[in-house]
Amino acid sequence: MPEIRNYTLNFGPQHPAAHGVLRLVLEMDGEVVQRADPHIGLLHRGSEKLAESKPYNQSIGYMDRLDYMSMMVNEHGYVKAIERLLGIEPPLRAQYIRVMFDEITRILNHLLWLGTHALDVGAMTMFLYCFREREDLLDCYEAVSGSRMHATYYRPGGVHRDLPGTMAQYEPSRWKTPADVQRLNASRSGTLLDFIEDFTGRFPTRVDEYETLLTENRIWKQRTVGIGVVSPERALQLGLTGPMLRGSGVAWDLRKKQPYAVYDRMDFDIPVGVNGDSYDRYLVRIEEMRQSNRIIRQCVDWLKANPGPVMIDDHKVAPPPREEMKADMESLIHHFKLFTEGYCVPEGEVYSAVEHPKGEFAVYLISDGANKPYRVKVRPPGFVHLSALDEMSRGHMLADVVTLIGSLDIVFGEIDR
Repeated sequence: MPEIRNYTLNFGPQHPAAHGVLRLVLEMDGEVVQRADPHIGLLHRGSEKLAESKPYNQSIGYMDRLDYMSMMVNEHGYVKAIERLLGIEPPLRAQYIRVMFDEITRILNHLLWLGTHALDVGAMTMFLYCFREREDLLDCYEAVSGSRMHATYYRPGGVHRDLPGTMAQYEPSRWKTPADVQRLNASRSGTLLDFIEDFTGRFPTRVDEYETLLTENRIWKQRTVGIGVVSPERALQLGLTGPMLRGSGVAWDLRKKQPYAVYDRMDFDIPVGVNGDSYDRYLVRIEEMRQSNRIIRQCVDWLKANPGPVMIDDHKVAPPPREEMKADMESLIHHFKLFTEGYCVPEGEVYSAVEHPKGEFAVYLISDGANKPYRVKVRPPGFVHLSALDEMSRGHMLADVVTLIGSLDIVFGEIDR
C-alpha cells in the first residue's frame, strides 16, 4: 500500500487562479485538503483611512477601486450613505440612471466571473465569449464618464451628467475594413439609450450561447456539482450574501427586501438554488444576468419617456451648471470651493447597504459635523465569503480549491482595501 504524504502547500499569492493576491496555506493529505488558511493583506491600501482624510466628495473614486469589477455599485453604496446623512434625495431620473447602471455593472461583473471561473476549470472559449459582451457595456461606462472602469459617475444628489445623445463611432483602419466599421457602428447611430436598448435585445441570445457551452457540459458538471456544498442554515451562519446565499436556497435580495432607488418599481425575479453547490451558484448568476437585462430594459423605456434633471438644485452639494460657471466669477469660485473644501455633513451615523453583484456591500459612516467623515467602514461581501473557504474546501481535492475560489467570485480590492 503506497504511503500517503501529509504536507503543507502554498497556493499563491501569484497564482493565476487566485483572483488577486490571495495566499492560501493548504494542509494536504495526499491530494485531499484537510485545511485551507487564507492569508490576506498583501494588497492593503488603507482605502478607509484615506477616505477619512479627505472631503466626502473626493472619496468617491476610492469606492471604484475597491471591487474594481463592480465600480458604480460601490459608488452607489457610498453616495447613498452621504445622502442619508445630508437628508437629500436625488431626482427620479437620476435614480433610474443609477439602477440601470447598477444592473449594467452586475452583468459586467458576472461576465468577468463566468469567463475567469470557466477558464480556471478548463473551459477556454467562455472567456472570449464573455469579453465580447463586456466590450459593449464598458463603452456605456465610457460614454457617461470618459472612463471604462473607474467612473466616479454617481455623486451625492444625483449623477455627474445626463446620458449622452451620441455614441462614439468606429473608424476605418488597417485592421477594420469599411464593411467591418459599418457592422460595428450599426447600433451606434443613435443615443446611448438606443445603444443599450439594442444590447438588451440581443443579450438573452448570448446567455443562451453560454449555457449551450456549459450548463449540460458533462466535464463542467463533474467539476462543479457537489463541490463546496453549503446548507441554507450554514450559509446564514457564515454571513454569506448575494449569489452565495441564494445558491443555497435563501431568497434574500436587498433589491426586494430593502428596496432603494427605484427597485420597488422594477419587475424581476430572485433566482435561488437547491443544492448549495458550485453548480447552483453558477446557475443563479446566469439567471441573474437575464433578470438584470429585464431591469435595464425597463429603465431604458422609462428614461426615454421621462426627461428631467439628474442632479438636485442645491448648490451647497451640487456644483453650478458649467455655462453659469463660465459666465459668472461667483459661480466659478463656488465651483472650486466645492471641489476643494467640500461641504459639511450633519453629525450622525448611517449604515448604507446595496445589493452588490457579489453580495451585500455596505458603507458605515460616522460624521462629526466636519467636511470629512470621522469614520468610514466598508462591509465587503468578498471578505466574508473568503472566510468560508476553509469549511467549503475540506475533504475536496486540490483541483477543487481552484473551482471553489472561482465560485466565491472574490476580488481583492475590496477584501484588502
